[in-house]
Amino acid sequence: MSDIATSAGKVRVLSREDSFAELARRINDLAARGSASVGLSGGSTPKAFYVWAVRTGALTAEAIARIDWHVSDERCVPLASDDSNFGHALRGMLDPLGIPAARRFPWPVELPPAEAATAYEAAWAQRSPYKAFDLCILGLGDDSHIASLWPQCPLIGRRSGPRFTATEWPGRGWRLTITEAGLAQCGAIVVLVGGAAKAPALREITCGEFAPKLHPGQVLRAHASRLTWLADQAAAAGL
Repeated sequence: MSDIATSAGKVRVLSREDSFAELARRINDLAARGSASVGLSGGSTPKAFYVWAVRTGALTAEAIARIDWHVSDERCVPLASDDSNFGHALRGMLDPLGIPAARRFPWPVELPPAEAATAYEAAWAQRSPYKAFDLCILGLGDDSHIASLWPQCPLIGRRSGPRFTATEWPGRGWRLTITEAGLAQCGAIVVLVGGAAKAPALREITCGEFAPKLHPGQVLRAHASRLTWLADQAAAAGL
């Protein structure tokens, strides 16, 4: 393991299994202090984490009982769809671990996108008006996107307003996503990054000229003190 300090926070270089163990430790530490919220991410690496967490029993009984599970962004599809981020979390981890129904908080995808975002934001305002997730887990796209903040997304640069909203990603349909305002209210942010294909994006975000419209992950620089990248050696090779 090695740590690399960057303008976008600490990059911790670990094997995939060690990254998963570090993420589980953070979740368990939250649960040891009481009820907490975790925003999961979509993508192949989180799906692998779910399988690993179930196989290894890495999450404690406290985590199973005390953590509220969300996803940081979602496609506007039914939970049964193979495109649903929360659906993957359900099938891969929440159901196998017996997570209580009261601890599951999917986006209301049965509503039209704008209404779903408004309803989700309103539910957050009732539970927690001044903060978002205690731990926000993100992935990183080859194009430097995080959550559903994509290159040239009109949401980039809006640091006030709702913590959660809807956005139409050209060619990919409507998405529901945490915003920059939401990221600012997260207790901690962890980004899972794996593979050589992600190395250029990680390098641009952590070391490149600041151009968040081109490299959306650069918005995370504003939260460097609360941000950790868990990257394998291939992803971190350009740092």
